[in-house]
Amino acid sequence: MSEIDDMIDPKGNKILLLLGNEAIARGVIEAGVASASTYPGTPSSEVGDVLYRVARKVGMRFEYSVNEKVALEVSFAASTLGLRSFVFMKHVGLNVAADALMSISYSGVKGGLVIMSADDPSMHSSQNEQDNRLYGQLAHIPVIEPSTPQEAKDFIISAFELSERYHIPVLFRTTTRVSHERSAVKTGPVAGIRKSISFDYGKMDFNSLPSLARQHKLNLERKMREIAHDERISLNRMIEREGSWGAITSGVGYSYLTDIIEEYDLPVSVLKLGLTNPLQDNIILDFMRKYNNIIIVEELDPYLETKIRALAQLNSISVKIYGKMDGYFPTDYEYDGNVVLRGVARAMGLKIDEKAPEPAVKVTPRPPVLCPGCPHRASFFIVKRALRMLKIDDAIISSDIGCYSLGALDPFDMGDIIISMGTSVGYSSGMVPEFGKRSVTFIGDSTLFHGGLPGIVNAVKNNAQTTIIVLDNRTTAMTGQQPTPSALDPTYEDDMKEISIESTLKGIGVSKVVEADPYDLKDMLHKVTDCLKTPGVTAIIAKRECAILRDRKIRRVSKIVPYHVIPDKCTGCFRCVTDFSCPAMSIKGNKVVIDAALCDGCGVCAERFVCPYGAIEVDENAE
Repeated sequence: MSEIDDMIDPKGNKILLLLGNEAIARGVIEAGVASASTYPGTPSSEVGDVLYRVARKVGMRFEYSVNEKVALEVSFAASTLGLRSFVFMKHVGLNVAADALMSISYSGVKGGLVIMSADDPSMHSSQNEQDNRLYGQLAHIPVIEPSTPQEAKDFIISAFELSERYHIPVLFRTTTRVSHERSAVKTGPVAGIRKSISFDYGKMDFNSLPSLARQHKLNLERKMREIAHDERISLNRMIEREGSWGAITSGVGYSYLTDIIEEYDLPVSVLKLGLTNPLQDNIILDFMRKYNNIIIVEELDPYLETKIRALAQLNSISVKIYGKMDGYFPTDYEYDGNVVLRGVARAMGLKIDEKAPEPAVKVTPRPPVLCPGCPHRASFFIVKRALRMLKIDDAIISSDIGCYSLGALDPFDMGDIIISMGTSVGYSSGMVPEFGKRSVTFIGDSTLFHGGLPGIVNAVKNNAQTTIIVLDNRTTAMTGQQPTPSALDPTYEDDMKEISIESTLKGIGVSKVVEADPYDLKDMLHKVTDCLKTPGVTAIIAKRECAILRDRKIRRVSKIVPYHVIPDKCTGCFRCVTDFSCPAMSIKGNKVVIDAALCDGCGVCAERFVCPYGAIEVDENAE
């Protein structure tokens, strides 16, 4: 039986070794979800990787939406028809979806609607870290937090049940370690997907006119009060030990805390909260009345701590609380065992040595780089050369979120401004003639449709002075090669259309739109310089497939033929290494060498713009 067969097995009762995100996907299947949508973003991406492969097999509709707001609206549409629907995203994606979320929470839902936010403490693959439990508080909706892959699978099913019981959207919050932890998960039976579709609500039930929204708000607050006292919700867990110490925790903090308690045999009882909004006050109050000292272990903001301190004060409970607000635990970055151990030991006045780190191993620093053969490298190389040729040394370079963010690093230095999805063009739209500045804007094909189009409209409307380089590599590369609106989806190509970037930009009113192949350096240099000399908003679509996809296709039918450096022709100028910076190239002695195992045979380095001495050629004899 294949891995996919196990993932969709309707009977369940199997033990599978799953990532937290894969366990969530299995939970979605078990819950009988009819519609799922997302915009890909780490650390949530693997949920989509699984659902993309299995959706048709289980009768689910799945889509990669153009952005997170639209993804939420798509899932909300299915919910209004009485279908269970699921939308998932990384933490900053919920910022994009928040406008719709704040009103959907008021109107409520019909079929269960669960919104997954994958938070990223320590910013492993993000531009910020934020605690999205606060979105649950802001929107007045339930927040559920799993601590393990098994809970991730089980709790997602409970989230749909809670959503349907109260006709309310539910926020399902994970963090990087929960999403990417791998452990044994026991599967359950798969519920059937509802086939009946109806829209039998009143005309105004999902309407946010102020007169209706005022009543919706009262209903929402009533639902949350009822949820707080609903004894059928069994997402919290208590582990009791002898002693006067208690700890309240949630998420991955629970795993670290229980490991430490068991390893050091600490007299600490634990209340683990799976439902973190609304708090079920009675459970927490009973726990605080039992113990004189309470340690609170949670990543990022003092979310639970603030609420629990308020509960203690309002109910006149004399208890000592140790958390972030008094400095026992940090408010920045993700936790590990030593962080939790340090805080617990300090609170309890214990002298416990931290776990010794692994023996130090000297590793050569390896900063992130664009892949060998990446077309973005050639685009950055040519734009930098064009600016130098035109003696434009004061252009502001705005870039965006994607693989191409690495263009901000040496040797290209193409990224003075990098903020959030679509901000590159929004920022450049402010480069109006009165300011006397011109900008160069880099944006990816997926990001263009996600959040870039409004900025381009604004740039055209206000006659901004910018040249937009659309890096069209035919995929959403950074998060795992998910499809984009401008490239046909190989799995769903019969059902979907390809949106032309060129036609879209021309329709908006961009004065000059040209397409170029980044591998053809001479042609691209001509087009870039031409656009840079043209006033107003101009655009070059640098169109060349992601090297990972290209190489995969070549290997299916033949082999990749690498390039090599002819030593007698190499002058040792090292411009190919210092200016083009392909990771397959390195310096050995006073010559450049190419690692045949890394070279993907793109051949761009052999062009005269990179090596003017013709020292790089195809290595037909390479093994």
